[in-house]
Amino acid sequence: MGKLAVGALRAVLAVVLAGTVLVQAMMVWVLVSGNDPEDGSLPLTPLRVITILGMVSAQVALVCVWRLVTMVRRGTVFSPAAFRYVDGVIGAIVAAALVWFAVTAINAPGQREDPGVTVIMAGVGVAILGVALIVLVLRMLLAQAVARDVEAAQMKAELDEVI
Repeated sequence: MGKLAVGALRAVLAVVLAGTVLVQAMMVWVLVSGNDPEDGSLPLTPLRVITILGMVSAQVALVCVWRLVTMVRRGTVFSPAAFRYVDGVIGAIVAAALVWFAVTAINAPGQREDPGVTVIMAGVGVAILGVALIVLVLRMLLAQAVARDVEAAQMKAELDEVI
């Protein structure tokens, strides 16, 4: 992975992380200060709490991806240490799907005349879970690559002993 690609990815990750932290701080301030302009048409407080939790899951994924990019840059991504970060990404995606399902459940009563919106929102939640499954498959590929790397190192050591 080139230095330019790593730098660009890190810049994007840093901007998104800083942005989510700023939005979280403002939302928490609105909730704590009591200056919530909620008029009762939507349950905004639960939606704000859910949004904060959703951003936490995104932040976990961002930090894990940052660590994986660091490992790629160092050439150590094909090691057992990478699994915890990939597992962190998978967990964050599953958490984001659960948060989305919660938003869908809160929004559903307001969609009684048009339940298609709720069905579409549920479909988006299933798609998010699909992304988690894709990352799980990629984790399995990483596990195979790590196993091959260990096997290659053992064979090289045996070959060095023979020579």
